[in-house]
Amino acid sequence: MRVLVVGGGYVGMYTALYLQRHLKAELRSGKAEIVVVTPDPYMTYQPFLPEAAAGNISPRHVVVPLRRVLDKCRIVIGEARSVDHAKRTATITTLATDEEGTGPVQLRYDELVIAPGSISRTLPVPGLADYGIGFKTVEEAIGLRNHVIEQMDIASSTRDPAIRDAALTFVFVGGGYAGVEALAELEDMARYTARYYHNVKPGDLKWVLVEATGRILPEVGEEMGQYAVRELRARNIDVRLDTRLESCEGRVAVLSDGTRLPTRTVVWTAGVKPAPLLAATDLPRNERGRLRCTAHLTVEGVEHAWAAGDAAAVPDLTAGEPGRECAPNAQHAVRQAKVLARNVIATLRGAPLEEYAHKYAGSVASLGLHKGVAHVYGRKLKGYPAWFMHRAYHLSRVPTFNRKARVLAEWTLAGLFKREIVSLGSLEHPRAEFELAAGPPPSHPRPPSPGGNTGASGEPRDTRGSNDIPRGIQDGGPTSD
Repeated sequence: MRVLVVGGGYVGMYTALYLQRHLKAELRSGKAEIVVVTPDPYMTYQPFLPEAAAGNISPRHVVVPLRRVLDKCRIVIGEARSVDHAKRTATITTLATDEEGTGPVQLRYDELVIAPGSISRTLPVPGLADYGIGFKTVEEAIGLRNHVIEQMDIASSTRDPAIRDAALTFVFVGGGYAGVEALAELEDMARYTARYYHNVKPGDLKWVLVEATGRILPEVGEEMGQYAVRELRARNIDVRLDTRLESCEGRVAVLSDGTRLPTRTVVWTAGVKPAPLLAATDLPRNERGRLRCTAHLTVEGVEHAWAAGDAAAVPDLTAGEPGRECAPNAQHAVRQAKVLARNVIATLRGAPLEEYAHKYAGSVASLGLHKGVAHVYGRKLKGYPAWFMHRAYHLSRVPTFNRKARVLAEWTLAGLFKREIVSLGSLEHPRAEFELAAGPPPSHPRPPSPGGNTGASGEPRDTRGSNDIPRGIQDGGPTSD
């Protein structure tokens, strides 16, 4: 019997982990096999992405290596392109098939757990595909950190006030957890970093939060959401409510209230939508594209198919309202995964299934170092207590003791030492320096200017530490994208 788990996020990892713990005899005897298909060999703990972007946590401690945690499972690094549940087959593309130039492979299964998660929900905003930056993966978080610091380098180096203003303007679109926490943490980091620049002051940086509705952080309640707005505005963050991004073509953010903001940074965090894989299955979906599920976490009207998390529309039995669904968040996903795994085992052993019922405990959000808001079990907290609760809660939820210990150690060290303000943007193009050295010399070398950048031998001198302004920066060229 083969259990196919599609996705290595919250639901995928926790489901496979629970299955391998409780199917030990079947796995040893070869009667059962657990296959996890995931595009990445790790699970990302997304609530820690803002702190990773701000440098409070090392990026490698935000992710959990699946091969170490799921050592009794078969991990396939690839993507499920489609699922034909009637035939019990999934079409998979892997790194090997891409490398060899062969087509996708068909993988047969007996039980299907489909949990591919979600992707960023974008709108047809002109220029967004060219200049927008997402904030859903650890790569995007670290790339954004490097980008922010590089914009400060550009502003410090240029003599053009227009380029300087654009470099120091940061626009975040979306007032949910991702947008607010990312903006708050990065603003904290940038304000601290500014002390190391002789000509960039914290007041020179312009941070703008654009939210299409009339409130931010709706999960923490209206009162705490209003407090969060006041807190952000007290830090000179421009919070625009009931405002939309109309365009960002030509590196100019145009808002629905008519404001035009020349900027080199537009971060898009305006919600998520189900993974495209769901549309390539023969499983029933609702009007929002999520799989229709029962309270047992089975796909409605289908046998041997299970779903949870962002991909699943699971009825909320604790809401007291017919038709109400569980919110697609980590709090539900982790708990749903355990119930789902127990029900898969119950099906294999002929036992009755368990219904998923969890009353939403509340929400916590960070607004930067020592600042936060929380609405948990009816209690409202703000400031330092909320920030402490935010850290304590997520430390308890990050998977594995290994990661808990490492994150706690990093927080402790961060309280004793200064922030790291290093930008490693070259990591995104690690071969660029070698390609330049190994490539052919330019056909028309640029003659040295009188008294210019040459040493006594006539060879070019390394001017990276000089005060000369690179031409790309003077002209406003994209030096960090």
